[in-house]
Amino acid sequence: MEVELTVFVRALIALVLSGALGWEREAAGKSAGVRTHMLVGLASALFVILGELFVQRSMDAGDQMRFDPIRIVEAVVTGVSFLGAGTIFVSRGKDRVRGLTTAASILLTAAVGMMVGLAFHLMAAGITVMVLVVLHGMDFLKPNKTRKSHDSEGGKTGSNR
Repeated sequence: MEVELTVFVRALIALVLSGALGWEREAAGKSAGVRTHMLVGLASALFVILGELFVQRSMDAGDQMRFDPIRIVEAVVTGVSFLGAGTIFVSRGKDRVRGLTTAASILLTAAVGMMVGLAFHLMAAGITVMVLVVLHGMDFLKPNKTRKSHDSEGGKTGSNR
């Protein structure tokens, strides 16, 4: 029961942190918002936790199991990168690419989820805050001309998110 409660708490933390990142994307009018980011973060955390549970179970049973935790990371990154690639659009003839920041935020959400899965809650929370600053608070550093033009993702005027 204690293991299940621990997994549930980690899953909840992953949902909250991933939801914060998704909220920012949704507030910016992007297609991958709260639900997408929450599901990516939760899935990433659960894959890492499952790997940990498999190792524990095989050690408890005395099985000789070779386990490489990097394979889980590779699988999550591959799957999430494929998902993120689906958010990137190139407008032909206009030299315009949309969705790069959203794709990057989905990938980063997976990393935050994996950190939570490994029980690095404080570090995951700190990184979530850093990402929110990057996504939402960096407009003031842009030259005036860039801030007034359409953003690189084809969204609202006055933002480059």
